[in-house]
Amino acid sequence: MRALLSVQLILGIFISFGSIDLNGQMASTSQKLTVIFDTDANNELDDQHALAYLFSNRDYFDVKAVTVNATRNGGGIDGHFDEAERIMNLFEVRDEIPLLKGADTSFLEIKDDVQNSTFDGFEAVDFIISEAKKSTNEKLIVIAVGKLTNLALALKKDPTIVSKIRLVWLGANYPEPGEYNLEDDIPSMNFVLATAIEFEMVTVRYGKPSGTDAVKVTQEEVNKNLPGLGPKIATPITGRHGGSFDNFGDYAVNLFSQIELHGNPPARSLFDMAAVAIVKNPEWAESTMIPCPIMVDKKWVEQPENRRKIMLWENFDVKNIIGDFYTVLKN
Repeated sequence: MRALLSVQLILGIFISFGSIDLNGQMASTSQKLTVIFDTDANNELDDQHALAYLFSNRDYFDVKAVTVNATRNGGGIDGHFDEAERIMNLFEVRDEIPLLKGADTSFLEIKDDVQNSTFDGFEAVDFIISEAKKSTNEKLIVIAVGKLTNLALALKKDPTIVSKIRLVWLGANYPEPGEYNLEDDIPSMNFVLATAIEFEMVTVRYGKPSGTDAVKVTQEEVNKNLPGLGPKIATPITGRHGGSFDNFGDYAVNLFSQIELHGNPPARSLFDMAAVAIVKNPEWAESTMIPCPIMVDKKWVEQPENRRKIMLWENFDVKNIIGDFYTVLKN
């Protein structure tokens, strides 16, 4: 009887806390990843899908805040704030997760003002600093899917947080030049690359199968799979293009109906959503450590002798990423 109780106790611990590896060490399956999501939410429509995916994976992510910045599309900071708020309301997390305004302008315009109490973007930047300082055993993960202005300003204001953040940035066509997020504030990216922060570049690579550009959905898929997905809320939101919506799926269909599609069949890439997906499951892409490059005159300059390394993400598992997106929204 005593032996049976001991086995039951061990099994109870195993089920409650995770699994035990061959060395006898506990490998927890319950610890969530601490995340801040930094976004130019009103730019197009991939940010909205990334937020939807993030909020549908609350078993994996402890979302500390959504911070916004303004890129050249989508209007000023208020427009990006409002669009992020719509998605947060659709998932009923607006009262639970802070939504904070970040930089409305560029790193070079703001950097000399960061010691002032109300510089452009101070709400988001100060929160990133505060949350990073709370990190102990695990780093704060900042998933940035717009320009890197907010992160650069945080590191400029308080360099001591550099060892406390894991930055996962959706940006760049590396090793080729170009890409929207990068070009919207190149100095901010160069500043961040020049620090010792843990830096992961989730490549975009327009028109190539190796970047997140390949993680795309067609209009037919959208019309078939998205209607009605997500929680149904009691008080509908008013969409960016008008209309009333009580679930994310219907709003997503509306967003697709208002945006230019590319290719044959017509499709749109969900770049930002893929960045969240590979944080959830790193097996859904290939990662490589490379010597940290720098950008000069809008061209990458390799630094093969650079001892600083960054991680490069490419070759994304489109089937599993898109499939998981639909699955978590259904659930």
